[in-house]
Amino acid sequence: MTNTDTPRTARSGSAVSKAASLAASAQRPPGDTGGQRASVAAGFVRGMLAGVSARAGDAGELLLRAGIDAALLADADPAQTPPRVPVDRYAALYNLINAELDDEGFGLFSTPLRVGSFELLCRGVLGAPTLAEVLDRLARYLRVLLPDVAMSLEVVGDEARLSLRECRPLGAGRVFAFEWLLRLLHGLACWLVARSVPLDTVSFPYPVPAHVADYALIYTARSRFVEDGVPGDVLVACFAANLLELPVRRDEAALAAFLVGAPGRLTTLYRRDREMVQRVRDRLRAALPKSLTLAQVAQSLHLSPRTLHRRLEDEGSSFQAIKDALRRDQAISRLAKTRDPLAQVAADLGYADASAFYRAFVGWTGEAPTHYRKRLRGNSPAR
Repeated sequence: MTNTDTPRTARSGSAVSKAASLAASAQRPPGDTGGQRASVAAGFVRGMLAGVSARAGDAGELLLRAGIDAALLADADPAQTPPRVPVDRYAALYNLINAELDDEGFGLFSTPLRVGSFELLCRGVLGAPTLAEVLDRLARYLRVLLPDVAMSLEVVGDEARLSLRECRPLGAGRVFAFEWLLRLLHGLACWLVARSVPLDTVSFPYPVPAHVADYALIYTARSRFVEDGVPGDVLVACFAANLLELPVRRDEAALAAFLVGAPGRLTTLYRRDREMVQRVRDRLRAALPKSLTLAQVAQSLHLSPRTLHRRLEDEGSSFQAIKDALRRDQAISRLAKTRDPLAQVAADLGYADASAFYRAFVGWTGEAPTHYRKRLRGNSPAR
């Protein structure tokens, strides 16, 4: 798949900094003083309901059934902390709207995605050997069932560029349509290869939304937006091209479990603010360069190792995946923002030697740390 047109996308600037600086505040809902409960900005809920409103549906009844206070969606005072909705209730509303409209696209597109479309999509890509083939099948699926948006994949050097082009005007729910589709495709891809696929940058074809803080949690802190107020028509998400070779690791049994609560459940996976995931991550980060075991972390949380394992599994993760993701994120941050020697970065992350860090980094990103640092400097000079 290729996309030879030059898309109208955003450039890096103040919007990127704003998304990164607001990410921390988005992780903790107002009034949450304990473990961080995963939540989403009310702006995502408004976008999700756009299709219901356009069809004169009863949004209030759906919100009530999902356990969401409709008052949270009222125009907020800019001086106040933006309202947020627990992600489990957001996922419940997601599935309620799909059932109410018989449309897994929320009534936002010219052709409805009838209930069962997501399962059909999952079964269609499950047998793919690699991530590259998964994305190719997804593009063909969308061409048949969602003609309003065209998906394509282009590889330029060591960078893969996934594009979503608006073929027909998407209307009032346009921003959420792009947000939802990228989240769906990226989340499914991550699940299929059983690991996070980090997005280096995403260029969104619209101005900075009010809920931009959440973009660093859901997509990447390096999110970009149009700066002249004139919307584009193409979303471009970039990641390391070597990740396209990742093998698909899920089977029919895993899919059966995954589909329970789907597709709304997908919104709870591969985020940075899931409660137990975040608590484990915090403890691992605080202990660096010491590397804690599952039993040690479980004891600090007053849980048995078995219970901790189950809780993490319920949130779509695992102890090793959290440890790897923490080290990956810390490593990427250090490589992008400092000139620290690789040996020092490796030691600070708990690796016995630089060679072990090198092998781990190649596994995370598909490329050597020195090459990754050079590539990032093209967009964000090291300090």
